Amino acid sequence: MSFCTVQSQGTSENCPQPPLSSRNTGSTKTCNVCILLFRRSSGIFRDQAGVFYRKNMMLLCQLMCQDTTVFKNVWMKRSKCPVAYEKGRIFFENYRCCYNSIGVKPHRLYELPKCSKVEKIQDALLCECPIGETLSTPADSESCLLALTTNNWLHRYSIKTGKLLGSVYLSSQCKFRYLSWDIPQETLVIKSVQNKLTPLARQAGVVQPSLLCLAVFQVLPLTLLWMLEISKNVFGNNIIDATISHGILIVTYSMGLVRLYSFKQITEKFMLQKSVLGQKFEKNGCPGLVGLPPFGIPFNIQITEPPLLLLEVSCLENALQIGGFPWHYIVTPNKKQNKGIYHICSLKDDLLAKNGIQEMNCCSMESDWIYFHPDDSGRIIHVGPGKINMLKLTEIHDSQYQVMQDYIIVAARENKANQKITVTSSGRVVKKRYNQLDDDPEQETFKIVEYEDELDLLATVAVTQTEADGKALVRLHDNQTGVLIKEINLEESWDVTHSNELFFDRDTIVHLENLPNRNYTCYVYKMIRHFQDED
Repeated sequence: MSFCTVQSQGTSENCPQPPLSSRNTGSTKTCNVCILLFRRSSGIFRDQAGVFYRKNMMLLCQLMCQDTTVFKNVWMKRSKCPVAYEKGRIFFENYRCCYNSIGVKPHRLYELPKCSKVEKIQDALLCECPIGETLSTPADSESCLLALTTNNWLHRYSIKTGKLLGSVYLSSQCKFRYLSWDIPQETLVIKSVQNKLTPLARQAGVVQPSLLCLAVFQVLPLTLLWMLEISKNVFGNNIIDATISHGILIVTYSMGLVRLYSFKQITEKFMLQKSVLGQKFEKNGCPGLVGLPPFGIPFNIQITEPPLLLLEVSCLENALQIGGFPWHYIVTPNKKQNKGIYHICSLKDDLLAKNGIQEMNCCSMESDWIYFHPDDSGRIIHVGPGKINMLKLTEIHDSQYQVMQDYIIVAARENKANQKITVTSSGRVVKKRYNQLDDDPEQETFKIVEYEDELDLLATVAVTQTEADGKALVRLHDNQTGVLIKEINLEESWDVTHSNELFFDRDTIVHLENLPNRNYTCYVYKMIRHFQDED
């Protein structure tokens, strides 16, 4: 039987049941599920926003942690197109078909009409309705799917019925392809593909100054904010990509350089005019409407000189992450031999934090990965083949910070050397000793770490290859202590040579599998409680 060793600061335990009562639930006394249910039905909770919902999540978490609770595979569907999952919705056929995963089994919500290749959805994001805010029209307040099509239309579909709520034509000049959030659920960024010259044009010496275009929208209600062009004449010929995130224009260069600019300062300095959807405007003497064919959206920001630089960092593969409390960033020094070495530095003064160089020292085919914890605690998760380090930033003196270990989650594996026997041409037997790779398929290896914010649980996926099949084990850990709560064996085989995704959403686990020849499969597991018969 496999097990997981958890080492917290000052303690070392082997998979005990978690002390759920130690979680901060707003009261000093621990209540069991029956008492919480009685209080909920009697309305004895404090009259504060979110208290009722948090109590429900506490109930669900306590039920999930019980021994009688298991996860069972209740649904499976195959497809020839990529499958996507987001916030309780499963999307098939390039977002044309939507299933709701909430309930006993997933059920179909809607299916959009079949369309031609030029109308196919290229990218999509789920936009949820605001809570406690009333907009001008009911359609503006409705949760929707923001879908970007091949022919440059941005559509809004009702997430409940698939009804078309609105459309915006983007451009006849730029080929838009990617959707992302500047501020989640508030500001949308639409990025075009990069403008590239044909081989003949390059031979002829033709210069293409424009790299790509960015369009920025407020989503509720859908309002055009800005449309701009990223030009090599302004940012340099070595620029390879650009995007906007959290009010920062992020520009990357071919030599591993990353530059950050204040997008607010750009809009204040270089904005030409305000554009409103449906407003009349002229282009080359021809009249048109903003957001409709033939012109779409006009450029209302023109950057004529380099903006104010906030930060410049040289890093390997342009990989820069910003987070923590206070603000820090994570980079790998810009040399190939430094791959797998991560530097954690202060964003304020670029100083390396004490113990800020993190390295797993693992010998593996795939590199380890590191990122800021999505729970906004300021912690850092460092994932290797055989262990997960939960790190935290603590102040030592005069705004100096150090990186400390919060806890470790270790895979269940045997660290032993193997013998390799070879026979020379003369018949002499030679025995060589070597250590297995840290991500050897026969050893349990971490593949995915997923955080469930509503239950405050950390889900890890550890895979062990047995002969032709890979067995995946999902473990649920207390996010604050790392203590193991539950183990879930996935029934299907996990092929480590192909792409797999796993989502943990309250009482649901979704496994998306991508196999060769465009074979995609979605598996859904649901929380089920078994009750033993009384004597």
